[in-house]
Amino acid sequence: MQVAKESSIRMGGGDAVVKMEAAYERIRHLASGNAVVVFTMSGCCMCHVVKQLLFGLGVGPTVFEVDKDMAGHEIHAILYQLAGDCQQPVPAVFVGGKFLGGIETVMACHINGTLVPLLKDAGALWL
Repeated sequence: MQVAKESSIRMGGGDAVVKMEAAYERIRHLASGNAVVVFTMSGCCMCHVVKQLLFGLGVGPTVFEVDKDMAGHEIHAILYQLAGDCQQPVPAVFVGGKFLGGIETVMACHINGTLVPLLKDAGALWL
């Protein structure tokens, strides 16, 4: 997540930098303190799909609804940078403290059989 941190500094404006740094730290803290974290937007159907997939596998992810948080705008901007141009910023899934990706990455890992081992390694599954 270094890229997000550096670009927030380039934005200029003391308050904007402080807000971006705080949002970055919240994301980092949540991701490192929980086996699985899903950043979502309420009403997003793809977010619902990712949550249901994880619940169906027996994972109880920490769910953070970006649009219901006061720092949602800054968090959304950081997630957008992490996702890159090829994916939507939410859902954003972190497994074992690392950014896994969005819906496309999670579904690809599920289909190719690598999702469950990732979840087991992170301590989110015990089977």
